[in-house]
Amino acid sequence: MAVKEELKKLGLHFIVVELGEVDIMEDISSDQRELIKTALLNLGFELIDDRKSVLIEKIKHIIIEMVHNIDEPIKIKFSNYLSEKLHHDYTYMANLFSDIQGTTIGQFIISHKIERIKELIIYDELNISEIAWKLNYSSVAHLSNQFKKVTGLSPTHFKQLKDKKRSPIDEI
Repeated sequence: MAVKEELKKLGLHFIVVELGEVDIMEDISSDQRELIKTALLNLGFELIDDRKSVLIEKIKHIIIEMVHNIDEPIKIKFSNYLSEKLHHDYTYMANLFSDIQGTTIGQFIISHKIERIKELIIYDELNISEIAWKLNYSSVAHLSNQFKKVTGLSPTHFKQLKDKKRSPIDEI
């Protein structure tokens, strides 16, 4: 809503304003671009206009959506899913992501899955088997092994901890 208001103040008409994406109807001048950039910075947002950076942000958004917001696991390979959603070759996206982010898409997914597992354990609404299914793990053992490799704790031990520390999504 804040972004929409800023665009209206600048006299710009928009088609879409969604998380991480704005589609403006007019062609904008470099002065208008700077005004938008300044307005967004004042709101705590950043204007990303480099095509590669935009693609990286879209990849991150899809991963976060997949891990944190989808109730049903994706039935096809994630690489195919990502390629279909973004209309790019997966190898190109994976190489670009690694070059810019310094980590692989796979590691980024694992980091988010581990934080989601922590969240679900803390909320105590699902058992480990249900969490494994929800996050598309092949088995509870696979989830447990990955969780322990990343955190140093088994999911059961993590559940018993009184100080359950999670990382905010933007720090993963």
